[in-house]
This record gives sequence, structure tokens and C-alpha cells, in this order.
Amino acid sequence: MTWSIIARDELTGQFGIAVATCFFAVGARVPHVAPGVGAIATQALVNPYYGIDGLELLREGRQPREVIETLIAADAGRESRQLHMMDAAGRIASHTGRECVIWCGHIEGKGFSIAGNMLTGARVLDDTAETYIARESLPFAQRLIAAMRSGEAVGGDKRGKQSAALVIYDEDEWSALDLRVDDNPDPLAELDRLEQVSRERWVHFRKFLPSRKNPAGVTDRKIIEASMEAAVADRK
Repeated sequence: MTWSIIARDELTGQFGIAVATCFFAVGARVPHVAPGVGAIATQALVNPYYGIDGLELLREGRQPREVIETLIAADAGRESRQLHMMDAAGRIASHTGRECVIWCGHIEGKGFSIAGNMLTGARVLDDTAETYIARESLPFAQRLIAAMRSGEAVGGDKRGKQSAALVIYDEDEWSALDLRVDDNPDPLAELDRLEQVSRERWVHFRKFLPSRKNPAGVTDRKIIEASMEAAVADRK
């Protein structure tokens, strides 16, 4: 009842997950990302611990296939689950249980992994992948959304639409971008709108916040406001 794309941007090194479904608040449970570690999407009859425990196993240095085998071995409900993941080295693995609702499946490419279940057909994943590959020139967030909207255009979740989410991390433990549309008749269109709004001020403001490299961040309001005004002027 969901499809998602996990990707790593070659230019920035950022990890991102975009996801959409005909169910409430998909962003609350499906995407799990840890910078420098990897990204996991747990879906179908979601098991949140696949994301939580899976990232811990990746932190221990386990490879994605080993992580998946460990997770599903401990879960009696594994045949109703779907998950896919990518580690910091770009290695990909997936699991689609035998009881996941068709159409269900997984594809992978250079720097990305796409999985879905309860879809209108295989073309949902194919078109998502084709657009992600073709739109390499787009900024990472826009590229992920464009890919998902292509999958939706050929059917998406066969039940319809309700929620979508986009989460991106770079080298800090807190997200570079975390957008959720929990209940909307056209969630990917709304996600696209929110991403555009994020570029008005948020993406310029976040660089002043504390980071591991600069624990205090920037607190001089004159510097912050001048930078924000310059960013707004550049958009005109």
C-alpha cells in the first residue's frame, strides 16, 4: 500500500527517502535515515523496528543483506512486510514478503532503491526510476519528488492517495529537510509545494544552526537577516 525511493545524492552525499501511500501519515513510520550510516524504508504492514533496529545493525558494520536476514528471522510477521535499505557504501538489499498485496516488488539502480506494494502495476516503480535517472540535473529534493510524481502518474497506490513524505539528511544527525503531508487529496502535489516553500527561507536559514563542525552555529541576527534578504532578492 506504499511505494518509496531511497537514494544518495552523488553531488552532496545526502541520503533521502520519498514515500507516498493511500494511508494516514506515512512519514511517521516508513522512512528511517542515519547520516553516515544508511537509510531504510519499512512498509506494507509496517514494522517500525525494522527501521530502528536496522540502523543499529548498520552502525555495527553489518551489510544490508545480513541486516535484512537478521530482522526478518526474528519477525513471525515477515511475510506481510516489505523493506529496502541502502548503506553508506551504496549497497542495497530488500525483502518483499509472500503475503504482500500485489502488485509488489523492488528495483535498484546506481545510487537508488525503489520498492512498493499494493500498486497498480510494475510501471509505477519503472517510471519512478526512469524519472529519477533522467532528472539528474535537478536539486536532490526536487529530483526525488519528480520521480515519485511520475510513479503516481501511471497509477501509484491502487487505492488512491492520502499522504506523502520527504526526508533528507546530510552529515548532521538532524535532518536537512523533513516534509510531511499526513492527509491530503493530492499529497505529492502538496509535498512539491512545501518543498518550494522550504527554498524561500528554510534552506538558507538552516546553515546558521548548530552543527558538529560549528557547535554554536551563527547567532548574530544581523548576519542571518542579511543573508536571508540576499537569498530572497536572488529569487526575484
